[in-house]
Amino acid sequence: MAHKIADRWMWDSWYAKDGDTFHGYFLQAPKSLIDPDLRHMNATQRHAVSKDLVNWTDLGTSFEPQRNGPAWDDSTTWTGSVVQDDAGLWHLFYTGTRKSERSLYQRIGHATSSDLHNWTRVGTGLCLDLTGPNAGCYEIDHKDSGWHDRALRDPWVMKDPEGHGWLMYFTARVPGVPELNAGGAVGFATSPDLMTWTLQPPVFHGGFGQLEVPQVFQLGQRWYCLFCTAAGHWSEQYRRDNPETPLTGSHYLISDHPRGPWRIAPGPFLDGAEPCRRYAARIVEGPQGLVILGFADGGKDHFGGYVMDPEAITVNPAGLLHVAPLLQAAE
Repeated sequence: MAHKIADRWMWDSWYAKDGDTFHGYFLQAPKSLIDPDLRHMNATQRHAVSKDLVNWTDLGTSFEPQRNGPAWDDSTTWTGSVVQDDAGLWHLFYTGTRKSERSLYQRIGHATSSDLHNWTRVGTGLCLDLTGPNAGCYEIDHKDSGWHDRALRDPWVMKDPEGHGWLMYFTARVPGVPELNAGGAVGFATSPDLMTWTLQPPVFHGGFGQLEVPQVFQLGQRWYCLFCTAAGHWSEQYRRDNPETPLTGSHYLISDHPRGPWRIAPGPFLDGAEPCRRYAARIVEGPQGLVILGFADGGKDHFGGYVMDPEAITVNPAGLLHVAPLLQAAE
């Protein structure tokens, strides 16, 4: 059955597996806000566990903004990812914003845990900002382009398959692109130890105004980068390449290597609708095989605010993904 909390909206999610248990993390906000658009500035993180990605046991709030005085993440703690290091310690990487900047400038933070629920920030928590030699590869100030924020969010962290270090992908934008909807990017950073991160140039840009909630994974010999975007953020070029009526939901990039070059997957948009049905999806290997999970959207007037049941993902011989709703969903 769909994962719902009676008095909370839930939206973006990410997952970690410990043994045979899946740990799900979800952005949440109280429904007492009435207007679902207000949820973004009132977000904390909630934790639940499951054996099958369908039936969930709620464990309550697990992480929230810093409450004691001004801090770089005293406004919001948004979408992230969780990984385990070789010593068994769990690491949460998350998006943070500050009140003094009206939450317009995003940065990436870092916390650790031994139990996957109680998290302690590493130092101040801040681990990545748009600074250093490669900062000029990114749109550092949203006022330079007219975009609505300075994007550095939704970190996805994984082991480097070709070495002993770690890779981070994140939502970003590049400068100097005349069309706003062609400036979206998947940013990139590297680390030898999960503690010290070096900003690298983006691994992809173009196609959309933003590529939110990137998730990079390998299937067979191919690499995939799942992302979500809105119908209103399709670029002119992508509209020419894809004759579909623009949709809101999740699509993906495809590559032969995790560092790219990446290209937008050809063919139909993977998982979209207008108004949006499911957003901020993740693809997870569950007991029932490869599945996609995301939150029920429906637009402002019919906002779902819960995590939908998983639906099956298939891969055709050309390596292209397809959503096959074969699981019985109780939404």
